[in-house]
Amino acid sequence: MKKLVYSIIILFLAITVNAQLDRSIQPKPGPAPKIQLGDYELFTLENGLKVIVVENNKIPKVTYQLSLDIDPILEKEFAGYVTMAGDLLRAGTTTKTKAEIDEAIDFIGASLNTYSSGISGSVLKKHSKVFLELMSDILYNPSFPQEELDKLKKQNISGIQTGKNDASSIAQNINSIITYGDNHPYGDILSETAIENITLDKCKEYYNTYFKPNVAYLIIVGDITVKEAREQANKYFGKWEKGNVPSHSYEFPKLNESPKVVIGNRDGAVQSVIMVSFPLDYKPGNPNAIKASVMNSILGGGSLSSRINANLREDKAYTYGGYSGLSSDKLVGSFNASAEVKGSATDTAMFELLYEINRMIDEPVDGEMVEQVKSRMSGSFARSLESPQTIARFALAIEKYNLPKDYYATYLEKLDLVSVADVQEMAQKYLKPGNANIIAVGNAGELSKTMKRFSKDGTVEQRDFYGKAVKAMEAPIDISAADVIAKYIEAIGGEAKLKTIQDIESKSGMTMQGMNIDIVIKQKAPDKMSVETLMGGNVLSKQVFNGEKAKVTSPMGEQEVSGPELEDMKIQSTLNAELYFEQLGVVVELKGLEDVEGSPAWKLQMTTPSGKNMVDFYDKESGFKVKSVNQQGQMSITIMYSDYREVDGLMFPFQMKQIVGPQTFDVTTTSININKGIEDLVFKL
Repeated sequence: MKKLVYSIIILFLAITVNAQLDRSIQPKPGPAPKIQLGDYELFTLENGLKVIVVENNKIPKVTYQLSLDIDPILEKEFAGYVTMAGDLLRAGTTTKTKAEIDEAIDFIGASLNTYSSGISGSVLKKHSKVFLELMSDILYNPSFPQEELDKLKKQNISGIQTGKNDASSIAQNINSIITYGDNHPYGDILSETAIENITLDKCKEYYNTYFKPNVAYLIIVGDITVKEAREQANKYFGKWEKGNVPSHSYEFPKLNESPKVVIGNRDGAVQSVIMVSFPLDYKPGNPNAIKASVMNSILGGGSLSSRINANLREDKAYTYGGYSGLSSDKLVGSFNASAEVKGSATDTAMFELLYEINRMIDEPVDGEMVEQVKSRMSGSFARSLESPQTIARFALAIEKYNLPKDYYATYLEKLDLVSVADVQEMAQKYLKPGNANIIAVGNAGELSKTMKRFSKDGTVEQRDFYGKAVKAMEAPIDISAADVIAKYIEAIGGEAKLKTIQDIESKSGMTMQGMNIDIVIKQKAPDKMSVETLMGGNVLSKQVFNGEKAKVTSPMGEQEVSGPELEDMKIQSTLNAELYFEQLGVVVELKGLEDVEGSPAWKLQMTTPSGKNMVDFYDKESGFKVKSVNQQGQMSITIMYSDYREVDGLMFPFQMKQIVGPQTFDVTTTSININKGIEDLVFKL
């Protein structure tokens, strides 16, 4: 039961380290105002680089953005290399290290970032020369250091491990695969194998192939004249050599003939993520964009007053918030509606989500709501015009997507004309619940039953984090939970050997935000335990159970443990608790076989007398415990066990990867001492 101890430790560390108006009276809207968008200048250098200049001298600052206009790239077995290539641009040049670049940028108070699609940054006008020298050096002379690639690969793999414990990440991956397939760039899924495949040569290949001026825009915004911008563009980017850049085309994804129901599993989940999605032919500059945006705003476009929120949040209390989005894209547009809901209400919440989508299609919306949404959108648009960056963004969109020159200037006029009939027309045109992907991620065992109602033929498909179909692993009928526990006990040394343990002390270490954390756990038969968490030799927290009572000490003071928490701590404190589950009142159920890191593992669910559920996974071949999942409030905590070593005839895992929400911690055991005579004084309260 040490997983509970470590879970509590990690969770603790993660947490510590108007005048009165009558709003029922709506003001009558006036006529849509004419918009005077700020001017911008467009010119092209001899190498094909298009330059957009927006003058704004309110503050002595200039922003530079170099943006590539290229087709998305299918990465497949190297998924992630395009993003890494962009990140590596800032990792050093042939003349400067990353540290020297950072120091130079900090010295002039600037910001500078690189991406797979370009380079951007802001600087005070008086430092423009230094900034542009740095920016152009990065553009022309990236060094692509191996050590920085290694860091990026490690970070990405850590992110993948964290994502496996996040229902939203699982749902997004599943949606990407079933919508686009694995021969479309939007169906590329990051995996540990793909990340390990990435090489410097692959990153350099992307840079050498796609970083060309004839497929790029340079957007300059701020305290600068067109004359100055032209001089800077020619001086710092004029020698950039143009070249042939490949274009790519992909098959447009097909709509489902009927709803496709797919589930994903997240062990220990008390909540589920539900999602309704489908691809659309909805490109930037779509003439219906404003009307469709009004429709989506009413349905679930970010406001708590949307229909989805009014139903799922306000009326049913299934969620803290549900949203929908209508996204344009030059390859494939999409619709997506989602919410994180109570696990027990997953199918009913999905029913209500689909009900609201269908209601938009079948019924005219209330005219007053249409006017409210139009007013809100009008205000948001007007506020955005206060930023010169907005003018630059509009100019870039007009040029990239060949939009009418007055596309944005007439926005408010077009918005003002949107009617109730328009909203229903847009719903009927763009909402396709009968062809949707219907996705739910949570307790797959329950979802496989409850989600059948949404499938035309009752088929419910299960997929994993990578979007791959999960093959059912049938557990043999002659295997029981007791058999799995017995094999585990035998694997780690046997019941007789375990019962010789009178006391045990383990010391472990981990790093959190650059700080070294030490964890010392002492246990004494039958059920005494002390857990100390230290930093620099100073105690951060301490938990003690003396066999009857428990106390937790932290920087916030001392607290006596009582109630269900005390019952659970007694189980945690019991030495080799697996030997005594029946006496402790822990109910153990075999839930079948599941894949854990590529190997089949028995899945056991433990329920304590207090009602707390935990899930453990035991490798089918070795019998070792390889994974544990338990819930602390709304947070799921996963522990991966590895590197089993022998100590005095018993096997212990010396590596534990803790995944707590979005954070991952590697805990390494440094020593284990058995039967060294721990005094009872250690457990004194």
